[in-house]
Amino acid sequence: MGLLLPLVLCALAVGSGATSPPQQVFNPSPLLSRGCNDSDVLSFANFVLRDINRDRKDGYVLSLNRVSDVREHRQDGPAAVYYLTLDVLETDCHVLSRKPWKNCGGRALHELVYGQCKALFYMHKTARILHTLSYNCTLRPVSRRSIHQICPDCPSPIDLSDSKVLEAATESLAKYNRESASKQYSLVKVTRASTQWVVGPSYFVEYLIKEAPCTKSQASSCTHQSPDSEPVGLCQGSRIQAPGETFVSVTCKFFESQAPDPGSENSAVNQGPAHLPKVEESQQKQAAPTDAPATAVPKGTVQYLPDIDDEKPRSVASLLIEPMESVPVGAIPVHLDLTRNPQGDTLDISFLFMGPERKTVLVLPFPSKEQRSAECPGPAQQENPRVLPP
Repeated sequence: MGLLLPLVLCALAVGSGATSPPQQVFNPSPLLSRGCNDSDVLSFANFVLRDINRDRKDGYVLSLNRVSDVREHRQDGPAAVYYLTLDVLETDCHVLSRKPWKNCGGRALHELVYGQCKALFYMHKTARILHTLSYNCTLRPVSRRSIHQICPDCPSPIDLSDSKVLEAATESLAKYNRESASKQYSLVKVTRASTQWVVGPSYFVEYLIKEAPCTKSQASSCTHQSPDSEPVGLCQGSRIQAPGETFVSVTCKFFESQAPDPGSENSAVNQGPAHLPKVEESQQKQAAPTDAPATAVPKGTVQYLPDIDDEKPRSVASLLIEPMESVPVGAIPVHLDLTRNPQGDTLDISFLFMGPERKTVLVLPFPSKEQRSAECPGPAQQENPRVLPP
């Protein structure tokens, strides 16, 4: 018995000194997944695309094909930052037309340019602020190889500097000027061009025009030089060479003022989600206090990549005999890294508010697509896999 008591006391001492292994603490990500077909999310996406198209001075209006991913980061108070990944397509409207993308037409497959935009979007409910903080977009044309496999006779892109391209644009615009009742127009620049064999070599062009400083009656004495004037329209022209004859066609669409009217499609985009009061343009971007920065960060860029077939050239024969499964879908490298700090960094948004108080928002690294929710991506307007970024 004398030996039993010390053994019991020893066992108790050892047991009391033992501790359970430390539990690892996992901090859940502050980014919340949202459904890519959520009505609020689609409204934010429309707002972002409107801002992107309005910022641009060159190229064609981008339309929403689908929301690929979205995360919500709730801030202090009734505010949140949304991390949006949008799959986009070029339309037939030039950005200078200032048309809402929903009012623009789509493109045939052989003309399509597709891509992806990443954007940070800020919403403050009580202050009624909807604002695109930053964005970046990357675009590229559909692979010629994939087009040739389904449409060997479709028009093919051609270098804009080709002399035949300029010839088609010049002749088609001359035709338009001859048929114009009074005003005359001059060529600004060619924006798209393709070629095809119809009954002979054929060229199809799109180009911007500006108003010439003289009327048709003054044509003989007019130099047609108006360097300071802005483009006023977009023309589509063609020149088809047939045996013994040349056919030239042209149609032009002129740009109009795009001030949004109450009740128009654009005003719905301004409003955002249905539960928010209407946000007027003056309230979206209010004048900054004198001690606040004019802007938080550079808004963004839109870059174009070449056809993936230009990166890995192949013979025409290989384009026709390769199986469809081998047709590549060009990768779309688009990055929006305002910070690499896992804990995030603050961004000054004082310029969005009235008054001298400094306002900031916490911005995190842009999430990777591997983390997206089961409700993403959303349904696509154009479901062809050739225009859906991998």
